[in-house]
Amino acid sequence: MLHKGITLRGIEVFEALARTGSVAQAAHATGLSQPAVSQQMRNLEAAIGAELVDHTRRPMRLTQAGQMFLRRAGLALTELRQAQSEVTVMDLAHLEALNLGVIDDFDDDLTPRLATILGDSLTGCRFRMITAGSNELADALRDKSLHMALFAQIEGKLDAVVEYPLARDPFIIVTPEQTPHAPAALLSGDSDLPFLRYAKDQLIARQIDAHLAAQSHDLPARFEIGSHLALMAMVARGIGWAITTPLGYMRAARFHNKLAAHPLPAPVPSRTISLFAGDEWSGPVPRDIAQTLRQLMQTHMIAPAIAQLPWLADGFHLLEDYNRIGD
Repeated sequence: MLHKGITLRGIEVFEALARTGSVAQAAHATGLSQPAVSQQMRNLEAAIGAELVDHTRRPMRLTQAGQMFLRRAGLALTELRQAQSEVTVMDLAHLEALNLGVIDDFDDDLTPRLATILGDSLTGCRFRMITAGSNELADALRDKSLHMALFAQIEGKLDAVVEYPLARDPFIIVTPEQTPHAPAALLSGDSDLPFLRYAKDQLIARQIDAHLAAQSHDLPARFEIGSHLALMAMVARGIGWAITTPLGYMRAARFHNKLAAHPLPAPVPSRTISLFAGDEWSGPVPRDIAQTLRQLMQTHMIAPAIAQLPWLADGFHLLEDYNRIGD
């Protein structure tokens, strides 16, 4: 049995505090008051018999015991959230048709789960799902061949479209496991390990290049790879290093034993992953789908990534449930 004082709410509060480093933000994330968050943490630490968070630092940081507990507790929460997401049934039976696009970043895990959940809810509905890059999905949303699409925010505005932001996905550095080079040396070009770029026609490539240019990093364009997994395979083989995001890194799980992930030096750029819907779809349907996507992303992507790389907690997280319409 669990020790008295170890509760699911306490573990959720601890995870939120580990992710945000702030009692105020943890309170907002969990729907509790700040005193309640502090009390939950006191109860949990007393029950475990160890200090999990260094309360003297701002933002707060996990102690060694806290990092160990987060790895195990995070896995337990992941399993519980997975169970919750898999039994989610949305009220979509009234729909006659739904055309949905999903960014290809999610092909390995989230997309199959989302398809299964929607398939259970869309009784009698003609359902079409495609996967593609962000720019292609945005074009399909513009020409009305898609009703909704899940992708990274693009350059420019989408007219008559409602956006439901889901998650912040910061950029990170990925190197071969045993590389002796620090991130600063790689970015300055002071190493013999070449930079592996995404293909120039990809949105993520332009976002990375814009950040490098803004920071005056001039890296030779020797390699340009259009496949994310091919890019990660080359890094794992020791051919070079790359800049990607936690979502991209988690897709390459088969290579993790030969990869090392590092934070980018500040300022750290990020991309926003959102669900976009034509404004004629405003209402409960896109909101329900967005909420299901948040649960899936937290369970299958964000929580496992932070359990593996605790330093991601500051930047890799779900976003507030608000929406806006393009001008």
